[in-house]
Amino acid sequence: MKNRYFIRLSFKGTHYHGWQVQPNSATVQGVLNRDLSTILGENIEVTGAGRTDSGVHAKVFYAHFDSLNNNLHKDINLIFRINGKLPKDIAIHEILKVKDDAHARYHAISRTYEYHITRIKNPFLTDFTHYIYGELDFGAMKTATALLLNVSDFTSFSKVDTDVKTNICKVSRADWEIDKEKIVFTITADRFLRDMVRAIVGTMLDIGFGRITPEDMTAIIDKKDRSAAGASVPAKGLFLTDIQYPADIFR
Repeated sequence: MKNRYFIRLSFKGTHYHGWQVQPNSATVQGVLNRDLSTILGENIEVTGAGRTDSGVHAKVFYAHFDSLNNNLHKDINLIFRINGKLPKDIAIHEILKVKDDAHARYHAISRTYEYHITRIKNPFLTDFTHYIYGELDFGAMKTATALLLNVSDFTSFSKVDTDVKTNICKVSRADWEIDKEKIVFTITADRFLRDMVRAIVGTMLDIGFGRITPEDMTAIIDKKDRSAAGASVPAKGLFLTDIQYPADIFR
């Protein structure tokens, strides 16, 4: 009988074509399948908490896998051995034993993303922020951001032709943190659509630069049309920073 485990990991997405395995492309899932199978001596296939797009980073990410070994979470040297095998831009931080039906994607209660922007050219932030130039109307941006808490259908901020059955999401937090060098947009929801955060941020920047008004945000949402919203900002500024699960799935 196999045992189910969650792994908590982080990765720099710069050199990967997203999370999900794709033919002839380097992906985080593909690397983990390969290296975990080698270290554990059995065929391992990990299932992730979601699909991150090409170039997106994760400070916190969870995946589950099944193993014949029932004590992996007690092996104090295992994480060190796995990290020694993994490339330098992927790291495993914790192995957790969970219930046999626990699912890294479907049991997630919420996810939190951050999008990082800088207005000052900084070579140490280049790989992880979207650099912009010019003054922003943060008051207008915050007014429009507050509207997201009352939205249910996010079709206008989703890639078209995806395989999801619904574009309904419940946003519980959306706000901006602003300092001299960086601007960080944080958003928490029960689920996210493909490209959703990057499309929202792109639209908010249009509002900040005065290309559209906060009132236009309502019309964009109501249209349920991706072409009505702003252009997606680059993937390099996007981080998955938290995933919450019910406590009773852990053993």
